[in-house]
Amino acid sequence: MITFGIYALVWYVKTKDEMNAAGAEIPTAWLLIVPIANIYWIWKFCEGVGKITRDDLSPVVALLLLMFLGPIGMAVIQSSFNKKALPVGNTAAAY
Repeated sequence: MITFGIYALVWYVKTKDEMNAAGAEIPTAWLLIVPIANIYWIWKFCEGVGKITRDDLSPVVALLLLMFLGPIGMAVIQSSFNKKALPVGNTAAAY
């Protein structure tokens, strides 16, 4: 609320870049500002969440979290990313 939604856009773009680097296929974030296309983009983002978390958080659940809980849903998704992240300096899988 304080950032007028700008933080959400930054979070989407940064996490999209990281997911694409890890193998997800999410299109350009410019689609976020295009009506109707933003729905498609958010679905592709949620598919990327499912791929990166190895379906610990399914695309449908991620979509519902983002649509109905907003910032709380973003925090839940970020928590799932954090669980899958590698410890600093470790090249082996953390899970």
